Amino acid sequence: MASKGTILLSAGGTGGHLFPAEALAHELTARGWSIHLSTDRRAGRYAGSFLAKEVHTIPAATIGGRNPVAFLKAAMTIWRGYREATKIINRIKPAAVVGFGGYPTLPPVFAATRRGIPTLIHEQNAVMGRANRALAARVDAIAGGFLSAADSVHGAKTVVTGNPVRPAVVVAADTPYTAPDGGPFRLLVFGGSQGAQYFSQAIPQAVGLLPEEYRARLAIVQQARPEDEADVTAAFGALGVSAEIAPFFTDLASRMASAHLVISRSGASTVSEIAVIGRPAVLVPYPYALDHDQAANAAALAAEGGAEVRAQKDLDADAIATLLRGYMDEPERLSAMAVAAKRAGKPDAARLLGDLTEAIASGMSVAEYKKGAGV
Repeated sequence: MASKGTILLSAGGTGGHLFPAEALAHELTARGWSIHLSTDRRAGRYAGSFLAKEVHTIPAATIGGRNPVAFLKAAMTIWRGYREATKIINRIKPAAVVGFGGYPTLPPVFAATRRGIPTLIHEQNAVMGRANRALAARVDAIAGGFLSAADSVHGAKTVVTGNPVRPAVVVAADTPYTAPDGGPFRLLVFGGSQGAQYFSQAIPQAVGLLPEEYRARLAIVQQARPEDEADVTAAFGALGVSAEIAPFFTDLASRMASAHLVISRSGASTVSEIAVIGRPAVLVPYPYALDHDQAANAAALAAEGGAEVRAQKDLDADAIATLLRGYMDEPERLSAMAVAAKRAGKPDAARLLGDLTEAIASGMSVAEYKKGAGV
């Protein structure tokens, strides 16, 4: 099948930005498009399964703080990224450029808008991030994961698609939830690139407070930073608890599908994947997020009954131990949460975002797209 043309996807180098971009890459490749990815050097461990003809590493930097020297250095780096992105765009001639947030999105999407190339940004969170806010007025369309048209400053060109999930998540969603029956209780704990340290300290302490008969049932899979991995492993070992600890799990989707309960942060991709797979979760929003986007994401799933949200400041070892005992004693509650989470999931988000991308690439306006799609 002849290629329809080229689409350039641009995303920051974290899982939260790259996972939905990866899902769209699979969707568009299946439709006959050639995909290029622009990102930053952090993306190495996430981009291995990314369906891209080429991966372009673009200079980028975060603009933040009040230090004028740091601001100037960041601005110069972004300018270099813009020039590099311009060269890439001139060479590959994309039909559209799609941004997924993070400062590495700025140079390619801005360069595309300067050249009249159709552009789209996807906002995963319920609150728009800073890089997407900087681009929102310039792009042709905005796709919302948890962001609705009513909550968007640019509501007229915002379309709710949901957050695309990777193919592995769609496969994992076929695994039905089976509540624990008094036997092993599989607990999955992960915290993302910024949030794992808290869990590395709090979860072993909480497990140590559980009575022996509860500890004996636990089978824990937990993400920990490389510098914490040995300590967390040793802590569970001293308690006689079965635990698998690693800095990163390439098969996280299947780990979710196997879990009786998930305890995690509430980044947009995480919440979306939990919902699509349909697993009960305790969500602990990262408290230092500048826009408090994780709290808004978590609230959306909790409102559907699929998750319980707890603030980190209120969740010490005693509180976590109490939570665990409660869930281990109430399998019917876990089953009800799993059903509610699944009901809130959007497994067709990649298809919807693919439809919008192709519409924008063809020159269709958002108003025309909404009319045709009945949005």
